[in-house]
Amino acid sequence: MLTRRSFQRLAAGVVALPAVTTVSLAQAYPTQPVRLVVGFAAGQAIDILARLIGQSLSEQFAQQFIVENRPGAGGNIAAEAVARAPADGYTLLVIGANNPINATLYDKLGFDLLRDFAPVAGIYRVYQVMEVNPAFPARTVPEFIAYAKANPGRINFGSAGTGSVAHVTGEWFKMMAGVEMLHVPYRGAPLALADLLSGQVQVMFDNLPSSIEHIRAGRLRPLGVSTPGRLKLLPDVPPIGEFLPGFETSAFAGLGAPAGTPHEVVDKLNKAVAVALADPKIEAKILDLGGVPMPMTPAEFGQLLAHETEKWGKVIRAANIKAN
Repeated sequence: MLTRRSFQRLAAGVVALPAVTTVSLAQAYPTQPVRLVVGFAAGQAIDILARLIGQSLSEQFAQQFIVENRPGAGGNIAAEAVARAPADGYTLLVIGANNPINATLYDKLGFDLLRDFAPVAGIYRVYQVMEVNPAFPARTVPEFIAYAKANPGRINFGSAGTGSVAHVTGEWFKMMAGVEMLHVPYRGAPLALADLLSGQVQVMFDNLPSSIEHIRAGRLRPLGVSTPGRLKLLPDVPPIGEFLPGFETSAFAGLGAPAGTPHEVVDKLNKAVAVALADPKIEAKILDLGGVPMPMTPAEFGQLLAHETEKWGKVIRAANIKAN
């Protein structure tokens, strides 16, 4: 006969079974290939770094980490696919700076970045450089602001497209500096840079990697960087924040998993990404691309995503920016 005490013990065992099973599965993770989904085409910086991290994870876990490119809708197609994937750690999203921007830029999304994803780890950060055509009269940020105020609406700023980091950075600069500029969106940074070089647009807030060679060759003049301090690549260029306190922006990448992914799996991945970022070869590649490694705990990466979502949400609403 099953006594009351025996029944209670049996019931407790049944309740505890899922937790034990989850821990056991997490300890064995990964037992099959893992997909790293990138919302952009192959060859871009975020894709290159995802492949390097994926290779390191493959070696550490003796299991394949495969990069899958799913471009479209500013990265939303990839994000929605991962948000709907099983929360088992086998489908991960390479989260970029576009994702916090998209949270406000798009009226209707099939997912919520902060609700539907578990932050896993930071990977790298890339800062912006405010640059002008050498023919432009301003040589410093204060001179640029003075010129813009004296010539309202006569300065065009180019970007890689509506809602890109370069775009929202330019809009934030307008708000903080109190100047009027016309935004000219392009289909990617190379086209915007071509018109900046030819003088069709006067200024750009570009990701440093795509502009650094033009700056070194004297084809573009840097006025400021979006960093909290000076950059080793451009030691003579001051942070924009020296003139507009609090002004700091960056593009970045990290890993996210579907919400509900076991903490043990998230922690396991986080530690492995930290090992990858400590690899001198990977660190050198990040630096070569104009970025800096960004190792973060899951909590720290989650805080970054929340902060970026709030910051860009305010800018997008104030500037009334709508997705194309």
